[in-house]
Amino acid sequence: MAQNITQPDDAGEQSTELKRVMGPGLLLLFIVGDILGTGIYALTGQVAAEVGGVVWLPFLIAFAVALLTACSYLELVTKYPRAAGAALYTHKAFGVHFITFLVAFTVMSSGVTSASTASRAFAANFATVTGFDFGGFGVTGTAIAFIVAVALINFRGVGESVKMNVVLTVVELTGLLLIICIGFWAIGNGQGDVSRAWTFQPAGEHGVIWSVVAATTLAFFAMVGFEDSVNMAEECKQPARIFPKVLLGGLVITGVIYILVAISAITLVPAAELGEGETPLLKVVQAGAPNFPIGIFAVVTMFAVANSALINMMMASRLIYGMSREGVLPPALGKVHSGRRTPFVAIIFTSLIAVGLIAFAGGVPALGGTTALLLLGVFTIVNVAVLVLRKDKVAHKHFRTPTILPVLGAVSCFFLVGPWTGRDPVQYSIAGVLLLIGVVLWAATVGFMRAQAKSA
Repeated sequence: MAQNITQPDDAGEQSTELKRVMGPGLLLLFIVGDILGTGIYALTGQVAAEVGGVVWLPFLIAFAVALLTACSYLELVTKYPRAAGAALYTHKAFGVHFITFLVAFTVMSSGVTSASTASRAFAANFATVTGFDFGGFGVTGTAIAFIVAVALINFRGVGESVKMNVVLTVVELTGLLLIICIGFWAIGNGQGDVSRAWTFQPAGEHGVIWSVVAATTLAFFAMVGFEDSVNMAEECKQPARIFPKVLLGGLVITGVIYILVAISAITLVPAAELGEGETPLLKVVQAGAPNFPIGIFAVVTMFAVANSALINMMMASRLIYGMSREGVLPPALGKVHSGRRTPFVAIIFTSLIAVGLIAFAGGVPALGGTTALLLLGVFTIVNVAVLVLRKDKVAHKHFRTPTILPVLGAVSCFFLVGPWTGRDPVQYSIAGVLLLIGVVLWAATVGFMRAQAKSA
């Protein structure tokens, strides 16, 4: 993988109002914690339902597709170490405000939708663990209270948010390592059936290839999250230097963990049983370690989805802040609190959207699939943007990915967006409504900007 990285000069670490507190260790935990979470805890069973025993294969393919796009992100974030991520790159590459706004809105929506879904999952698990079940209203109220708590942590500052992320990441990582240890301990004692890990069981009338493709669209949701880290560039120390090794290292760590979890799960629980219900890893614990307190693992699951919510809300607020600085959104959204030095208006804005999603949107499977669908569309654009921006030279040296990788990344991401993958049609409906809202907001933003210009 071609690299061209040196110590960044002043151009490599541009001035910012935000506080640079994240070194390589905190950034690695941020990336690993963002990728791990709701996806692997909830989707392993659904992937198994599509392909049977080779449940690890779609995760491996999803990892490969994510790695291609991650290399494009690395070239862009080390070249332009600013908040705003994909929207900033789109704006620099194409210079069309409408496209830039839609990309920004799409990424922001995917983050808030993911966080809202994680909040509902947290609330549902909370009701199960505590026994306080007040029906749908109770879950909704708990989820809203949780997202408010996340907003307060976010407002306190990225240092506090990242410290919380460290704790939650350690907990969710411990839960997945527990699954791996239970699986391999059981295998060593002759339990389970390792041969299941090599058995194809295509879903319905699908052939092997299309079953794997459909399963990969599900598994890809578990791999998203690495792109959030570029929105923290202005709060990282020496981003042009640390991002390549840390981002690629985080992807490899999570990819290995996913594959080992998938193998452990299918060894202990048959695919048909694993695909039933919404707690596949809980079944693995029950099968491999029946004496292990199940309630403890349920709490670990709560921490995992809580971490997803925290990181996604951090990303969404920083994206709104960054786009405001770029002049794509009203300047009010870019205001930074004088004491906390955090983008407090953006935090309030994204939190209100999250509350609306919690109260009125659909369930975890539909929203999770929509999140992956939206991000795959964005990834397609980012892979094209990195090629367009090759003509734009900057003063500092930066990561440069081989040209073939963004080409393959654009093709593979675009392929996984299409209806031929077997994606649930409801995901396109949800995405269409979100984009329509984006168009309405863009028109309102243009009107606001023009009014401001006339009054100046």
